[in-house]
Amino acid sequence: MIGRRLIGHRLIGHSLIGHHLIGRRTLLATLGATALGPRPAHAALPVPVPEGNRLSFRVLRGDSAIGTHVLYFDPHDDILDVRSEVDLRVGFGPFTLFRYTLRSTERWTAGAFETLDATTNDNGTQDFARIKRDADGLWVEGSQAPRYLAPPNALPSSHWNKAELDGPWINPQDGKLLHPVVAQLGVGDVPAANGPPIAATQYALSGDVQMHLWYDSTPSWVALHFTAHDGSLIRYERM
Repeated sequence: MIGRRLIGHRLIGHSLIGHHLIGRRTLLATLGATALGPRPAHAALPVPVPEGNRLSFRVLRGDSAIGTHVLYFDPHDDILDVRSEVDLRVGFGPFTLFRYTLRSTERWTAGAFETLDATTNDNGTQDFARIKRDADGLWVEGSQAPRYLAPPNALPSSHWNKAELDGPWINPQDGKLLHPVVAQLGVGDVPAANGPPIAATQYALSGDVQMHLWYDSTPSWVALHFTAHDGSLIRYERM
């Protein structure tokens, strides 16, 4: 989830953005490669690993680019480590009005989520989330969440894994548990930052989270849209 003030999300992750300029409960936090394909050696992983082990997005507010969201994939045997880096800046000329950075690393083993460690600088406010699985389940602790045991089907809302649509979300910015309501809207073409539009299925999220997500048939994360508190449209375009 991205941002507390100008872009505030306390959803990235989501996101990728929520109650202020962009909104605290909308982007996770607020996390492409053009060509994706299954890799048989990693068949147990939750999604096919992108070509080049990287998924990149340009983030726009209206027609202005405000930063990037990049995910790095490191598959080895039946383990997948995914590192997310979100860097956003809203400014006026040389003056920075708002800055947001998120760094997170999550681990999956044999297709099951195991751990996440994330830190966020939300325009000067420091947030964190830590998740670790043990024999009892997923334990979560965050800057806005005292330690709790998450529901068995909860996943971090880092967006790259379409399975997050099947249960509650754990906000990687602050550890809060979210319960989005998901509706599938259909297949259409989504603009990309580089190259032709991408055919993807659109999902509308409501309730705790207000956003739209797109996934292609592989399934890989393709795009994210939501409306900021000031009425501007925030868009992720895959690079």
